Amino acid sequence: MMDEQLNLGRASKDSSPVECLGQTFPSDDARRAHFLALLAEKLKDPAFRKQEGFPQGTDAAILAMSDPPYYTACPNPWLAEFVAHYGKPYDPAVKYSREPLAIDVSVGKTDAIYKAHSYHTKVPHLAIVPSILHYTQPGDVVLDGFSGSGMTGVAAQWCGTAPASYRFEQEQTWKKEGRAAPKWGARRAVLNDLSPAATFIGANYNIPFDVDAFAKAGKRLLQAVEQDIGWMYETLHSDGKTQGRIEYTVWSEVFSCPECAGEVNFLDEALDEETKRVKDEFPCPHCNAGLTKKKLERLYVTKLDSATGTTLQAPKRVPSLIAYRVGKTKYEKKPDAADLATLAKIDALPLPGDVPTVAFPFADMWEAPRMRDKGITHTHHMFLPRAAQAMGALWAKAQAHPDARTRAFLVFMVEQAIAGLSVLNRYGPTHFSQVNRMLAGVYYVAAQHSECSPWYILDGKLDRLIKAFRQYHAKPTNAAVTTGTAARLPLADDCIDYIFTDPPFGENLPYAELNFIVEAWHSVMTQAKLDAIVDRAKENRAAQKSVDDYRRLMAACFKEYFRVLKPGRWMTVVFSNTQAAVWNGLQTAMQEAGFVVANVSALDKQQGSFKAVTTAVAVKQDLVISAYKPNGGLEQRFAERGATSESAWDFVQTHLKQLPVVKMKGGELEFVAERDPRILFDRMVAWFVRHSAPVPLSSQEFQDGLRSRLPDRDGMVFLPEQVAEYDKKRAQTAQAPQMELFVSDERSAIDWAADYLKARPSTYQDIHPEFIKQLGAGWKKHETRPELSALLEANFLRFEGAGEVPSQIHRYLSTNYHDLRGLEKNDPRLIAKAQDRWYVPDPNKAQDLEKKREKALLKEFEQYKTFTGRKIKESRLEVLRAGFRDAWARKDYATILAIAHKLPDETLQEDEKLLTLYDMALTRSEEN
Repeated sequence: MMDEQLNLGRASKDSSPVECLGQTFPSDDARRAHFLALLAEKLKDPAFRKQEGFPQGTDAAILAMSDPPYYTACPNPWLAEFVAHYGKPYDPAVKYSREPLAIDVSVGKTDAIYKAHSYHTKVPHLAIVPSILHYTQPGDVVLDGFSGSGMTGVAAQWCGTAPASYRFEQEQTWKKEGRAAPKWGARRAVLNDLSPAATFIGANYNIPFDVDAFAKAGKRLLQAVEQDIGWMYETLHSDGKTQGRIEYTVWSEVFSCPECAGEVNFLDEALDEETKRVKDEFPCPHCNAGLTKKKLERLYVTKLDSATGTTLQAPKRVPSLIAYRVGKTKYEKKPDAADLATLAKIDALPLPGDVPTVAFPFADMWEAPRMRDKGITHTHHMFLPRAAQAMGALWAKAQAHPDARTRAFLVFMVEQAIAGLSVLNRYGPTHFSQVNRMLAGVYYVAAQHSECSPWYILDGKLDRLIKAFRQYHAKPTNAAVTTGTAARLPLADDCIDYIFTDPPFGENLPYAELNFIVEAWHSVMTQAKLDAIVDRAKENRAAQKSVDDYRRLMAACFKEYFRVLKPGRWMTVVFSNTQAAVWNGLQTAMQEAGFVVANVSALDKQQGSFKAVTTAVAVKQDLVISAYKPNGGLEQRFAERGATSESAWDFVQTHLKQLPVVKMKGGELEFVAERDPRILFDRMVAWFVRHSAPVPLSSQEFQDGLRSRLPDRDGMVFLPEQVAEYDKKRAQTAQAPQMELFVSDERSAIDWAADYLKARPSTYQDIHPEFIKQLGAGWKKHETRPELSALLEANFLRFEGAGEVPSQIHRYLSTNYHDLRGLEKNDPRLIAKAQDRWYVPDPNKAQDLEKKREKALLKEFEQYKTFTGRKIKESRLEVLRAGFRDAWARKDYATILAIAHKLPDETLQEDEKLLTLYDMALTRSEEN
C-alpha cells in the first residue's frame, strides 16, 4: 500500500524531443525504449554473447542495468557509431604537438563528487582534468579502458562545467608555467571496464538525471522502508517507556575459555570501557584465568539455511551493545529481553526474494575463501537476518521506481549500503561513525560486527548525493559506457584523441572477487578469467594467473589502445605497485604494443613533487607514465627504409620532439631522464625489436652518432631547434640539473662509474669505497655482483704513466690542484699525479673497447647455453642481454627461449630489455 502512495516518485514528465546518434526521438523515454528493443534483439544472438569479456547474466538482468546507447552492461554495440558521430576523424594534415605532462593523482580526494560512490581504486577527476585540458581540445574523444567508477568521464565533462574559481586557479597555474591558457569546454568520453558493477557506477556518474526527482524519490524510499521495517530498529529507552531508534547494534563472536570451557563474549570482556581499546590480556568471567585472543577458541552453532536447504556451521554471535537515539540525543545500552525477542521474531521471517543466494566460487578466488571459516558460502550469508530484511527492502523499492534514470540512481545510492549492512562492517569503538568500516580490498569478517540501520547509512548519503550532483551537470551525449575487455574494444582504428588509464596493479586487488557481492545483487557478473591481475593462490590452479599471464593480458589491452588511438596522440598511465616485475611487465607490454614512453614520474606524496624514474626497482609509489603513438610519417619512412641507421636517427629525432625541453621545480632545472643518451638508446632498441627488425647501431655507435649529430647539454640530448630554449633557462639558474642514478645491476654500475670518472678520473683506491656504497639493498637478487677491478678493466682505460697524460685527466688535475695548473701533459709532476687513474675512453678507443667487451660477454653466454642444471641461480645481466641481442639479430629465437627457461622468473621479469626480447622471440616462434 505504501508503495502505491510512494510510487517512489512519478515517471519523468519531460517529453521534449531528444537527439541521439543523429536520430530525433519525441522523448528520452522513447530513445531508451528504441535502443533497449535493439539491445534485446542483439542479446538473442549467440555470436554477440560469445564476445571476449562478455559478462555472465540473463538478458533481463543486462537490460535492467543498461541505458543504451549510452550505457550497456555488456559490450556496447553503438560505441563505434558514438565516436564516429560525435568525434572527429583522424586527419594527418592537422598539426598536433604536446609535451608530456605529469599530474598529481592525490588531488581532489575530498571532493564531494569523488566521494559520491566508493570504488576499490579511484583517481580523482580533479587529478585527471589538467591532463585532458593539456592533451585535447573541446569535443575531442577521451578513452579509458579500465574506467572503474568513471572518473575519466567526469573529468572530461568537468572541462565544460568547472566553476569559475577552478578555472581561474588552473589558468594561473598554467601562466606561471609559461603555458598558454587551457581551452575550456567538455570533451567526450568512452569508458570501458570488465566489471558490470564498475560500469554501472561510471554510467550513473556520467549520464544526466533529474536531481530534484531523485531527491524526492530517495526521501520517499527511506520513508517507505521505515513504514515497512521500522519496528525492527525500535528499542526501549532506560526510562522503560520511551521508544528509541537504533543506529547500530554491535555483535560479538563468542569464544570458549581454554581453562574452564566457559563461554566468553569477546566484546564484553576484552574491550576497555574507558579507552575503547581491546586489552592485551583480560580475565575469564568464570574462572578468572588470564586470557588473550589467541588463547580463545571460537564457538560455532549449526544452522539450517532455508534458502539452500543445507546446514552450515557459523560462528556464535550475540548482540552486545545497542547505540540508539531518542530525539537528537545519543545513548548506548545492553540488549534487553524485548530487544532479544524482536531479533528472534526477525530471525523467523523468510529471506526476502531480492536478496541473492549465489554461491561464492571459492576455488576460483584467492581473497574470499577466508570467509569459509566464518560459515559463509553464499552471498546471503553475508547478512544477519535483520540486515538481510533491510537490504532486501531497499533494493526492491529502488527497483520499483517507474522512471528509468531515477530508478538507476536510487540503485546507485542503495547499493552503497550492501557492504555496510554486511558482516564485513567492523565495529570501531573509537570512530565517530560506524558507516563503511570495512577493511578495504579484502573480505575480512571481524570478531565484532557493527550492524547499522539503513537510515544511519543512507540519510546522510542521500543529502550528500543531492548536494554534489546539483553542482555537477553531465550532458546526455558526452559519454558512452561499455562492459567488456579492454583487449577487444568495439571501436574503429585511429579514432581516439587521448587515453587516460589506471590499469590493474598486478596482485594488489582482485577486482572481480571484490565486486562479486554487488554484482550478485545486479545478477550480472564479471568474466573473471580476463581480470588483469596476478593471483597465484587459488585452489583451482587452472584459474591462477602469474606475472607472465598479467603481462600478456596487459599487452593485449595496450595493443588495442594502440590500434584505436590516433597517430601522434598521447596516453597517460597511472600505476602503483611495489613489485619491479609487475612494473616491468606493464612497461614491456606498452612498448611491445608500439607506444614510446616519453616520461615516467613518481609522485612524492610527502612533498607533492615529481621525480623522474629511471629504474624498475624504484617503484614504491604512484607512477605517472606518459607515452605516445608515433605518427604515421615515421612508420611510413621506416617501411620504405627498413632497419637502417637512417631509420634509427629518424626515430631519435621524432622522439626528441615529443620530450619536454625544460622541467622546472622550485625555480631549479630538473634533469629530463628521457633525454639521457642511455635511455634514448634503450627506446631506439625497443622500437626496432617491436618491428621485428635488427638493431642497426651498437651502443657505442649510437653514442658516437649522438655526439656528432645533436647538441648535448648537462648530459641531455636536444634537437638543434630546442637547445636555444634550454640554454636560455640554464642561464637563469644557478645550478645544472643532476640525474639520480640508482645502481641495481652491472649496467647501472658501469653507468655510475662512467659518470663518476668523467667528473673525477680516479685510482682504484679512490673509487672503491664510493663504489661499495652504491651496491646497496637495491641490487637485483639473481644478479652477480661485479668486482670493481674487472668492471674497470672491461669498460675503462687506466693511465699507466707512459707518454702524455690523457686530456680528460689533465683537465681534471689542472682544474682541481693549484700546484698542477699550467703544466704540460708530459710534465713529470703531472704524470706522477695522473698515474693509475682510470678514465672514460675517448670515442675512437671506446668502439674498440666495446667490441672487445661484447666478444667477452658472448663467450661467457656460451656457458649459459651449455648449462645442464635446473635453474641458473646467479647470472650477469650484461651477459644475458648481449646473448639475447645477438640471438635476436640472428633470428635464433630458440636460444632466447631455451636460456629464458633456465632463469629464475625474477631475472626475466625484472629486466625490461630481456623481457622485451623474450616476449618478441616467443611471438615469432609461435608464428613460425
